[in-house]
Amino acid sequence: MPNDKLLFGRRHYAKLGLAGLVGATVASLPGLRPARAAESMDALIAAAKKEGKLNVITLPRDWANYGALMDKFTAKYGIAIDDANPDGSSAQELQAVRSLKGQNRAPDALDIGPSFASIGVKQNLFSPYKVATWDSIPDGMKDPSGLWVADYFGVVSIASNTNVVKTAPRSWADLKKPAYKGMIALNGSPLGAGAAFAAVFAASLGSGGSYDDIAPGVHYFAELAKLGNLNPAAATGPALLVSGQAPIVINWDYLSLGYRDAAVGKATIEVVVPEGSQPYGSFYCQAIPADAPHPNAAKLWQEWLYSDEGQLLFLAGYAHPARYADLAKRNLIPADLAAKLPPAGPYSQVKFATQEQVAKAQKTLAELWPKLVHI
Repeated sequence: MPNDKLLFGRRHYAKLGLAGLVGATVASLPGLRPARAAESMDALIAAAKKEGKLNVITLPRDWANYGALMDKFTAKYGIAIDDANPDGSSAQELQAVRSLKGQNRAPDALDIGPSFASIGVKQNLFSPYKVATWDSIPDGMKDPSGLWVADYFGVVSIASNTNVVKTAPRSWADLKKPAYKGMIALNGSPLGAGAAFAAVFAASLGSGGSYDDIAPGVHYFAELAKLGNLNPAAATGPALLVSGQAPIVINWDYLSLGYRDAAVGKATIEVVVPEGSQPYGSFYCQAIPADAPHPNAAKLWQEWLYSDEGQLLFLAGYAHPARYADLAKRNLIPADLAAKLPPAGPYSQVKFATQEQVAKAQKTLAELWPKLVHI
């Protein structure tokens, strides 16, 4: 999969906003009313087919199973998809909305971090829409007026190459053991890489910190570095994990699980959500630009993504869909897919930091990490 290293890449700091829950709504925007899902799906499908095209942006095919989601949408509705700048950032998505306004190649649908969704709301860039399954999406994962809605989330995990690691670590405390000297890697610096930032936040939650205090997480990694357990290499893809050069990698669960599958025949990868602490999770948001050239295709795209089938396709890519709890409650998750996932318990405990908490954490991290963590 593409990495989380480049400053303006999708996986990078430009999308750190995905870790925060957006508080901005349209309550202060006079005259704007939320849209509802189409009364008739047949009418929406007909209107979308008449438009004949859907412009998406920054959707890597190997990220959260978007390749399958796009292919099946086109097969189902006969609507071609143009995926612009697959490895771009949320910032670039919003810029495309602004710079391509009025053009037929402007984005119809966005997949952005919540802090960027907040920017889009403030700049009146989005059109409100509520899918038919709106009520089954948790309140904390959607704008009340329908301007954005979370599509999937991930949690921080520990992936271990058990061909090298005799006993895989299962908790933050385990990672301090002498047996793991030089083995533990992040996917880059937390000052720049989104998943590494999340790892520090998760370690803080497991070390007496909170969503309001990331400092214990910085001290935790300072201790790992002092113990010699922290590997300085940036595990930006599966290579270091699978080769055993960095046999323990802290990363998003959906990336770790994908690496596990890709490693079959080369190495055995065990993936766990750290036990004994609050899991740290974050999500991405869907939004429809106010000037989308194919607005009905965009609405149909959202209906597809938030349908049972679409949500299960996210899960097949190991990204937990926004409607995961509803799917599980109705016993719609296939047993063979559930068997490939970590235990469901930690996912029911996931809470999301607010944008303010993320901003505070970023500031604390920038101040403390260079002073305390030496590898």
